[in-house]
Amino acid sequence: MTPLWTSAETQKATGGEARGPAWQASGVSIDSRTVAKGDLFVALAGPNHDGHDHVAGALAAGAAAALVHKIPEGAGANAPLLLVEDTLEALRALGAASRARTKAKIIGVTGSVGKTGTKEMLKLALGEATTHASVGSFNNHWGVPLSLARMPAASKSAVLELGMNHAGEIAPLTALVRPDIAIVTTVEAVHLEFFASTKEIAEAKAEIFTGVVPGGTAILPRDNPYYGLLRERAEQAGIFRFATFGTHIEADARLLDFAVVQDQTLVFALIKDKPISYAIGVPGRPWAMNSLAVLLAADAAGIPIAEAAAALARMHPPKGRGERKILRWGEGTISVIDESYNASPVSVRAALATLGSMEPGRGGRRVAVLGDMLELGEQGPALHRGLAETINQFGVDLVFAAGPLMGGLFDALQGEKKGGHAPDSLQLAPMVAALVRAGDVVMVKGSAGSRMGRVVSHLDDLATPMAPVANGN
Repeated sequence: MTPLWTSAETQKATGGEARGPAWQASGVSIDSRTVAKGDLFVALAGPNHDGHDHVAGALAAGAAAALVHKIPEGAGANAPLLLVEDTLEALRALGAASRARTKAKIIGVTGSVGKTGTKEMLKLALGEATTHASVGSFNNHWGVPLSLARMPAASKSAVLELGMNHAGEIAPLTALVRPDIAIVTTVEAVHLEFFASTKEIAEAKAEIFTGVVPGGTAILPRDNPYYGLLRERAEQAGIFRFATFGTHIEADARLLDFAVVQDQTLVFALIKDKPISYAIGVPGRPWAMNSLAVLLAADAAGIPIAEAAAALARMHPPKGRGERKILRWGEGTISVIDESYNASPVSVRAALATLGSMEPGRGGRRVAVLGDMLELGEQGPALHRGLAETINQFGVDLVFAAGPLMGGLFDALQGEKKGGHAPDSLQLAPMVAALVRAGDVVMVKGSAGSRMGRVVSHLDDLATPMAPVANGN
């Protein structure tokens, strides 16, 4: 098996000083708790944590070597180390070297919502066996170089997320990734605590274009109010190949219709004026919309659109992003839709729309369990209260709310829709469990800081899980 990195390659990439015997690494890790045998362990140091304290443990667990910027205690005199000036900078250098040596078609994905789901669909559409993709949401200043450093040199394609919550954060990431294809899923009012307007968010997302390689392609949301701005910034960055998606009559990939059937989304679209229908193994309109961007990217990467579309039936929702489970509950079952990973006004509305499309069991209800949406600044209270209209629109029967901001929404609801409100998810969880009944469809969503996953875990603990839903596979 070809090693991912050798000691000589890593030393050349980082300019570090080798200590101990030569080595070969089959992976790269920054977490000593999950380090695998043969990994290169990178000892990152932060304000509250220093990976150097765990080098000895990582080596004992089977790490091939450790990348360090100081000699760690307990590692042993002949430990396989690569000593550099700064481990984070060395990780970036390793990512840059990985990008330089590959012939893979690189796709960068950014957007206010939908990045991870789009990335996972792309991995299927491009071919799982030969496509490298970032794990989870590794999309920041350490996640992107780590994802690049983990990319096998023989990969045919790679998909990387580029995230941000401040202006200027995407530019250095795209300079490192140098994507052949750049996708912007959407621009929405998120992270408003750090931006004066949604237009500023659009400008920040447009930074992805500055790293696109000459001759590269930009894939843009045609329906978005900031489509014109995005296209202008892409053109200013030297991009002249574009593809667009949406419901707009001029979109290159145009959504004509979709339907949620059981746990799938059935899509009917026009792509480059050719009709196509296909299934996605996850329910919801956002999946249908973002799948159009996926198919445009696959086409730009040389994959036949029909082949890429067929692969989307195998899609499963990433953890905390629409994952569905059936739990035994009382004399029957409940359906739990886990959307607990993160939340913004647009993603909560989309999740409520998906909940509205679900059919409860006999005697069941549509139940929304919502935690605070964070980083919305002064607009936060109004944006939370404004969800009451969406809840009515999509026929949600019962709402539970956690946190002070969602307390405003709870107060704005009609009395029969009020399930309960608590200061946090820990106190809300038993309230939900007490009132949920067999036949209910329960959707749980909130920002990561709201920790709404605790509600899902509490329901899990009180019920006997059944086999996962097949998602049409």
